[in-house]
Amino acid sequence: MENNTSLQQQLLEAGVHFGHLRKKWNPKMLPYIYAEKKGIHIIDLNKTVECLQETASALKSIAKSGKKIMFVGTKKQAKEIVTECAQRINMPYVTERWLGGMLTNFNTVRKSVKKMQSIEKMLSDGSFDNITKKERLQLARDKDKMEKVLGGIAQLGRVPAALFIIDIGHEHIALAEAKRLGIATFGMVDTNCDPNKVDFPVPANDDATKSIAIIANYITAAIAEGLAERQAEKTDESEDVDDGSERSPKFAMDEDEDKSGARRGKPQPKRRIAGPGGGGRKPAQKK
Repeated sequence: MENNTSLQQQLLEAGVHFGHLRKKWNPKMLPYIYAEKKGIHIIDLNKTVECLQETASALKSIAKSGKKIMFVGTKKQAKEIVTECAQRINMPYVTERWLGGMLTNFNTVRKSVKKMQSIEKMLSDGSFDNITKKERLQLARDKDKMEKVLGGIAQLGRVPAALFIIDIGHEHIALAEAKRLGIATFGMVDTNCDPNKVDFPVPANDDATKSIAIIANYITAAIAEGLAERQAEKTDESEDVDDGSERSPKFAMDEDEDKSGARRGKPQPKRRIAGPGGGGRKPAQKK
């Protein structure tokens, strides 16, 4: 309980409870609104803590299973925070602009990523030494432009298992694509948004940098925990395999042979029908 109280206190200090003006509210946010003060809705921090812990727990289990979680935050206030959090746990992120079809047309986006990586490689290994300075400059500009938009998803080989979104209203295209593909969605939801649009809403102020930072860092810590547990399990498994690897195949073979009564690797002699002279074919009987 003390842990919840301290978390609530931190959220309060970060201004997570400040919603939008009453005239901008979405009626579906009613269960998460505590009160109205000077025309501004105040978010119920008890509900925020509850939802935040539920979201963190779900994302932790996704990370533990080895799947990717994409961070999405293209708002000015969220860019740096999202980039820093996603890089810390080696997860894909989008902070510049959501390209239409980034999920629904993923194969085409992957081609652009590969093109960007090949230009990068050629510029670094001297493959472009023979082209003119102007052409090299143009290629470098193209690469930088692509890096800006696609840099965060360069290592993403397949569609992610989940999306963590800062401001679901602002990132409505990303949300729609995720829904279409059946990808789990998690997001910060302010009083002007519909919380039912995401699978796991976290009612919070999505406009203040401090508020975004505290929620994003809490989520990042939970994902890091999941990744650490996965790594620990892998280590344990590999140790178990090393311990039993020398003896287990032999025992398994012996057991199989004992159960089936089969020959132990030696070919047994074929049975022959005895006849006159100690063997061979039986002579035909005279009628």
